[in-house]
Amino acid sequence: MGFKIAVAGATGNVGREMLDILDERGFPADEVVALASRRSQGTEVSFGDRTLKVQALENYDFSDTDICLMSAGGTVSKEWSPRIGAKGCVVIDNSSAWRYDADVPLIVPEVNADAITGFTRKNIIANPNCSTAQLVVALKPLHDHARIKRVVVSTYQSVSGGGKDAMEELFNQTRAIFVNDPIEPDKFTKRIAFNVIPHIDSFMEDGYTKEEWKVLAETKKMLDPAIKVTCTAVRVPVFIGHSESINLEFENEITADEARNILREAPGCLVIDKQEDGGYITPYESAGEDATYISRIREDATVENGLNLWVVSDNLRKGAALNTVQIAEVLVNRGLITPKKAAA
Repeated sequence: MGFKIAVAGATGNVGREMLDILDERGFPADEVVALASRRSQGTEVSFGDRTLKVQALENYDFSDTDICLMSAGGTVSKEWSPRIGAKGCVVIDNSSAWRYDADVPLIVPEVNADAITGFTRKNIIANPNCSTAQLVVALKPLHDHARIKRVVVSTYQSVSGGGKDAMEELFNQTRAIFVNDPIEPDKFTKRIAFNVIPHIDSFMEDGYTKEEWKVLAETKKMLDPAIKVTCTAVRVPVFIGHSESINLEFENEITADEARNILREAPGCLVIDKQEDGGYITPYESAGEDATYISRIREDATVENGLNLWVVSDNLRKGAALNTVQIAEVLVNRGLITPKKAAA
């Protein structure tokens, strides 16, 4: 007996990716339902070789649904996730709405799968920020080996992190430059085509942006509250794939060769690190892939026990949809939930 799965926000970039990944990975679902806002009702989305008609989230009864993969935004999740959880349906939420709630586990399966048992408090599990997900996948095995003291990370984030409209803005601005049309920024604060913007999300009182704060708070919650983290988040004119330049300081000695060997064996990691032209990964090559890629592993001689890394991942997959499906797989594989149909 398989599970009944709902995907809320099924018409968005991440929602469509969730449907693709559920099919690709053969998730044990007897039924998959596509949900979105009322204005998208009747829209068709693909699920494997089938087509699903989108239903309105507002009208859907979750009482016979086992898991809801939620990618409808923080405002919608704040309102709907508790209601859905109260119906006995486990919500795995991709927004920032529940990540910092002490009663909601924040999960990357390769990093802290055991913390998932806390979902029973609210029937909600949080998916981390896209930048944090790939960061902690790379950091976890190194932290286990040598204890990370401090992380300095600069993110180079693709426009798909801002949704379909942001991707269209990059495309339209790029075309406008070639035909000498005027450019008016809309989703972004400045021109994104052939430019980089050191600003993602809103500014906070200390001068950091909320995106930068998310990386700090989520890394501490999932990996170790004692780790010091500082971040600069930058939007770059790339359609898919987030990149990160990471500087690490450890409590204990670790060499670049040791780090390479550790990361080669680590779940979810793929090391591509040849010290030659093209011997590294770029976001273009990560698009459509599941791995967190690690390149440019080298020792930092300016601090004791220091390393530098270059980490790249498809932000729509490991940074969002794939991680959400992997969380659902942990629930199923550990026997933490059973299909409601079977119970009936």
